[in-house]
Amino acid sequence: MKNKDYDLICVGAGIMTATLALITKILKPELNILILERLDDVALESSAAWNNAGTGHSALCELNYCPKKDGSVDISKAIDICTQFEMSKQFWSYLVAQKLIDKPKSFINPVPHNSWVYGEDNTDYLEQRFQSLKEHFMFDSIEFTKSIDKMKEWFPLIMEDRDESDIMAGSRIERGAEMNFGALTKKLFQILESDFNVTVSFNKEVQDVDPDKNIEWDVITNNRITDETRHLSAHHVFIGAGGGSLLLLQKVEIEEKEGYGGFPVSGAWLVCKNEEIINQHHGKVYSKAGPNDPPMSTPHLDTRFINGKRELLFGPFAGFSPKFLKEGSYLDLFKSIKIDNIKPMLETFWDNLPLTQYLINQVTMSFDDRMDDLRKFYKNAKNEDWEYKIAGQRVQIIKKDEFQGGQLQFGTEVISSKDGSITCLLGASPGASTAVKIMLDVIEKAFPEIIENPRTLNKLQEIIPFYKTEVTKELFEKELQKSKELLEL
Repeated sequence: MKNKDYDLICVGAGIMTATLALITKILKPELNILILERLDDVALESSAAWNNAGTGHSALCELNYCPKKDGSVDISKAIDICTQFEMSKQFWSYLVAQKLIDKPKSFINPVPHNSWVYGEDNTDYLEQRFQSLKEHFMFDSIEFTKSIDKMKEWFPLIMEDRDESDIMAGSRIERGAEMNFGALTKKLFQILESDFNVTVSFNKEVQDVDPDKNIEWDVITNNRITDETRHLSAHHVFIGAGGGSLLLLQKVEIEEKEGYGGFPVSGAWLVCKNEEIINQHHGKVYSKAGPNDPPMSTPHLDTRFINGKRELLFGPFAGFSPKFLKEGSYLDLFKSIKIDNIKPMLETFWDNLPLTQYLINQVTMSFDDRMDDLRKFYKNAKNEDWEYKIAGQRVQIIKKDEFQGGQLQFGTEVISSKDGSITCLLGASPGASTAVKIMLDVIEKAFPEIIENPRTLNKLQEIIPFYKTEVTKELFEKELQKSKELLEL
């Protein structure tokens, strides 16, 4: 690796870095970009297929995006998430149209998105949500039913041995997507290498990022194989290292990092081993999290397509590990505790005792306990047909809060220096699904000249028509049809 000035150094070789580097190179090909990855391949942490749910998050079935406020259902977040996922699809469609990506079914497949609830209060809520979504053009194809027979058509496994006395309801939107973000990430890096001469330098642990008086930043790396230390100069740095981002951000000398902490949560699935059962279910079926459970605990029974094979997963189940990455250190959590974040972290702990209780309950669950949870969905599930599989590691954001002292935040957030020369992505879901919108936010901070230039802005809006544009019904339907054809949905 030559010591030279880079316009952009990206830390971490996941879906976020791949998206940022590729959009940036398409818009400004002369930029010199380097990607550093601590492991020996791309997409081995959060982006890997088994390490996430693979849901194309577009608020079609996820009930936490439609909270109930003052007696009515608020769909504003659902509209926002749906718009962002469509922006991602538009970018991928552009890559297919340009013949930079082939075989889109290797990373995206059409799978109906369903919601299913039981109990009178929950069925009333689901109907109210249906009425609210139905009035908006993004969701006007939604169906709703309380009919057992109709739900048997939609998700027969869940309806086995149910009868008319059961109070339950379901909703469905056919155009849902199932994602293999690992496969997509690999394709994006292949484009970067073959068409834009951007390579990934593997087994490079970034130890620190220091201010550099001659340029902007001095990126200090350690080769995990040879133990060699190198100093690399960069005008811009993007930290997109998943759970590992927080620890590196804390070393960077910018005031915007102050007060941020992280709470690590591991995930796991029950995975079906019986092909006959796998083939009886086609869809993603999301239900409602318990009253004191976090949004990430929303149970769902999902069809997946991983490496060409159809799978059936149930979960997620939460666990606790002090690691910030699956391949991280057991000291990560303790290393992250600093003078400026200890108060927000303690306040967050006391304010979220139900979350702590939830995690304790999850960690102490036996395999039989987990199967009992599955049987609330699929009554006839047999232990011998399922196995327990560990998924990825997530770090939820903890930040200072003016009123509460500390706040646990679900979702993602971009932290940036005032001049935008260093940016860092913290948080988790719906991350990968909305990667394009999130990375456009990074470009706005780091490379405002790209957005301010009418030529590159026009090109960007050709690639992603929803960018900085009012999304009308006509535009939405036109672009939905276009991505449906190009992505073979």
